[in-house]
Amino acid sequence: MPRRPRKWLFVLPVLAAVAVAVLLNRGAGPPEQRDTQPPPRAVRVIEIPTADVVPRATGYGRVRPERVWEAVAEVSGRVIETHPRLRKGALLPADTLLLRIDPTEYELRVSQVEADILSSRAQLSEMEAKEANIRTSLAIEEESLALRTAEVERKQRLLDKGTLSASELEQEKRSLLAQRQAVQAQQSQLNLLPAERELLQAQLARYEAQLADARLDLARTDVQLPFRARLSEVNVEQAQYVREGQVLIKADAIDRAEVEAQIPIARMRALLQGADPIDFSVGPGGELASQLGIRARVTLRDAGGDVHWPAELARLSDTLDPETRTVGVIVSVDNPYADVVPGERPPLVKGLFVEVALFGAPRPQQVIVPRQALHGERLYLIDEGRLSIRDVTVKTLQPEYAIVAAGVTAGERLVVSDLFPAIDGMPLQAEPDPDVRARLLAAATGSPSPLEL
Repeated sequence: MPRRPRKWLFVLPVLAAVAVAVLLNRGAGPPEQRDTQPPPRAVRVIEIPTADVVPRATGYGRVRPERVWEAVAEVSGRVIETHPRLRKGALLPADTLLLRIDPTEYELRVSQVEADILSSRAQLSEMEAKEANIRTSLAIEEESLALRTAEVERKQRLLDKGTLSASELEQEKRSLLAQRQAVQAQQSQLNLLPAERELLQAQLARYEAQLADARLDLARTDVQLPFRARLSEVNVEQAQYVREGQVLIKADAIDRAEVEAQIPIARMRALLQGADPIDFSVGPGGELASQLGIRARVTLRDAGGDVHWPAELARLSDTLDPETRTVGVIVSVDNPYADVVPGERPPLVKGLFVEVALFGAPRPQQVIVPRQALHGERLYLIDEGRLSIRDVTVKTLQPEYAIVAAGVTAGERLVVSDLFPAIDGMPLQAEPDPDVRARLLAAATGSPSPLEL
């Protein structure tokens, strides 16, 4: 008969385990409480500075010459001479003879008109002699008329006394009438002379005008450069026949360059805040910059280093761009080809894409912060080692910085690091960042260098 398993053999190990657990937990206290606060986060900070802020507005545009000259053929003819450097891109001084059109035809015309003038002057001289002769003849005829008149009167008295026949008196009267007719003929010739003289003088004036025109056409056969310039287009060769009105050469002045840059209206408004009222309808345009207190600078951004040119605000464009909400600002640069250093400083040539910076009148002692430190209308500061999120009032926004009107004071420590998440009161460990502060002050005061302005 098989033996039955004993159930109590399985219960004994379970009871032993429970007994051991009870002995181990006997006398144990409550669970230990540990501090789980996170460690302070390291952030870069600067002390908020004050500075004499120079507001700035920036735009971009292409360089163009202030003056562009087109040599248009004013006479027709064959080109018989050209300058040896008459090529696109050549730099030539003022009054350089660029080309000469065959002047033979125009020289002949000048000679012909000069001959006509001599003929007219000879006719005037002849008229003066003729007038003198007529006046002499008139005087003689008038004297003869006086004698005839006296003779008629004498014979009339003789007739009255009966010592002269009537036929003899009639004969003398007919002679008197003939003499009067001779005097009248001389007087008529003399009266016609002023009109003839005016006709000859008008003819002489017309010939003199034709001579001036002929000489002008002769002078136009020489095409000279009116100012120092760089040739941008050449459309003529030696021995080529050119027609009046044909564009032969184009040249760009190199004494002054212009850049028209598009500046956002909001930037211009911030730049001109506080300026005195100006009447744009009066006064020379060159005084615009001084009246507004605006300085300008043109900068070429290049991988080899930025190049700067001092500029002057010349004028504002006549229209606004409603799509981009920008206004055209035209600045001018004197001597754009001066101080050229090969490989380092290029000339300010036509077509370069450059930056135009306008600097307004300084605003003293403004509280400034980096633009990237703004979080909407809030700033992150450190107060006793903890984050303090502060609401602020921004007065002016610039690309690199902002002017704060209220909410913070100079000297407070501002967080310039990206902080996410940002929880008010979270512990922070400050690490000063002098580079950010230096860049902030440089941007706000119009640096990098006063010499560049």
